[in-house]
Amino acid sequence: MKHLRRSLIFLRPNTLLMTGAIISLVAVLVSNLLSPQYLQRAIDDGISAGNQSAIMNAVIMLLLLALLRGVFSFAQTYLLERISQNVAFDMRNLLFNKLSDLSFSYHDQQQTGQLMTRVTSDVEVIRQFVGQGLLNLVAAVITVIGVIIVLVATNWQLAIVELLSIPIIFALIGFFISKVRPLFGVVQSRLGALNTILQENLAGIRVVRAFAREPYEQKRYLTMNEALMDVNITINKRSSVAFPLTFLTVNVATLLVVLVGGIKVINGTITVGTLVAFLSYLVVLIGPVFGIGFLATAIGRAAVSAERVFEVLDARNEVEEKPGARSLGQIRGDVEFRNVVFKFAGAEQQALDDVSLHVPSGHTVAIMGRTGSGKSSIINMIPRFYDPQSGQVLVDGIDVRDVTLDSLRGNIGMVLQDTVLFSGTIRDNIAYGRPEATPDEVVAAARAAQADEFIGGFPDGYDTLVGERGVGLSGGQKQRVAIARALLLNPRILILDDSTSAVDAETEYQIQQALDKLMRGRTSFVIAQRISTVRNADMIVLLDEGKIIATGTHDDLLRENALYGEIVDSQLRKDEPVAAAEEAN
Repeated sequence: MKHLRRSLIFLRPNTLLMTGAIISLVAVLVSNLLSPQYLQRAIDDGISAGNQSAIMNAVIMLLLLALLRGVFSFAQTYLLERISQNVAFDMRNLLFNKLSDLSFSYHDQQQTGQLMTRVTSDVEVIRQFVGQGLLNLVAAVITVIGVIIVLVATNWQLAIVELLSIPIIFALIGFFISKVRPLFGVVQSRLGALNTILQENLAGIRVVRAFAREPYEQKRYLTMNEALMDVNITINKRSSVAFPLTFLTVNVATLLVVLVGGIKVINGTITVGTLVAFLSYLVVLIGPVFGIGFLATAIGRAAVSAERVFEVLDARNEVEEKPGARSLGQIRGDVEFRNVVFKFAGAEQQALDDVSLHVPSGHTVAIMGRTGSGKSSIINMIPRFYDPQSGQVLVDGIDVRDVTLDSLRGNIGMVLQDTVLFSGTIRDNIAYGRPEATPDEVVAAARAAQADEFIGGFPDGYDTLVGERGVGLSGGQKQRVAIARALLLNPRILILDDSTSAVDAETEYQIQQALDKLMRGRTSFVIAQRISTVRNADMIVLLDEGKIIATGTHDDLLRENALYGEIVDSQLRKDEPVAAAEEAN
């Protein structure tokens, strides 16, 4: 429940709206409490006494109270909905910003579908409670107290009869809540799992169809969907037992009031109007009591969702800026690793083990090694996607942990094998790192990246929509757009995975031409996949099991290191078709 209480902080910016909602709530409560009183007067002072004027006055007051209740009910509903939408808006933004800031190590351990559920479904559950349920709960409690006071003041004996049902109703509701509350967490968890399957299939639809795995994926989705349905049916089964019992209790209470009240009317202890008023108050009373029951369910559900939301908001970011971190400013591009040790969260083996390396400004380093040797880990240290457990990574002699992330990453350009483009135009994607870039600068970057020609071939040119994840472009085209994006940023440090195994030799040659231009005069770290990249590198770093086992030029390592020779033979022979393309051009 503490997380649910914490969620109330999202109400603070809505103080004015809350004030209006509370005023409307009070007006509705007053009209509800007064209406039975005027109904009693209409019967006792009007109908029983044969006084038409009293009947007319009571009817006019009842009409005014109905109008008052209608106006303020509308105001209350509108204001509460506005508040709830504001709460959801702020919460979604905060969650999105938090997820954007959390380090890679957090996302490595999370499922995308679960995170999506927390930003959407869990926020919606909290919205319904914080924006609406909370104030309605207060209204219900005040109404119950107000009705009890009026009933006791009118006739305490009949009030006791009428109020006997309340503890029974609360006991039934409490028992129901105790049975269903644990299931709310199961619902949200299974919904997250269902979203994960959906997200994976939408993202990998081409792989699914390529391997004819549609039946398998459909069955996987069906199984999880059935699991979600089953738990929801269980909740409905339990509610279908609890609420009929509650209605039965209300009906019995009504009959007891009629029985006892009717006897009192016959005995002359109370008037017919008083009995009618008591029955009216019972209707007024039962609504909030049921409301409290439903809200108790909402509280249980919201408490689970709040806990899931604050798990994200409270998640520790392993990569954070130090207080007072300095701006890196313009750099030369000198990079040094000093005794860097790094291990992924939950991993048993170190990804990097006492790595020390110095790369002077403007040099190109080719990083090589078998799968799992630590190639990706070492380049991820430079932009602080991860922080080492010990050791230092320095740029121009400054520890990267002492500078702001924006200034550090603003000096680093990345072109990776798995190119990511965003929905929008080609121009938007090239200017992603520099949205303020002029159209001429975008075109210049595209020309340098060998991309201007194919972009000009589209009917809409640079305004061509690339589609989600860049599906409107070929693999080679996407990579050249990514190169243009890096060129436009004009970084001093480049991180490249120049694998082009998914494209033909001619496209690979064009991409390499663009990469060569991109690397010129910059400090470049290349996860090497091509012979030409290795031969042209100022330094080759050979990794094995997280350790640097050799450094040197291509010729030196070929003579002195057997592992290097094996890697060259096994991984880089695909360069031969590219060499032929280079000769042809």
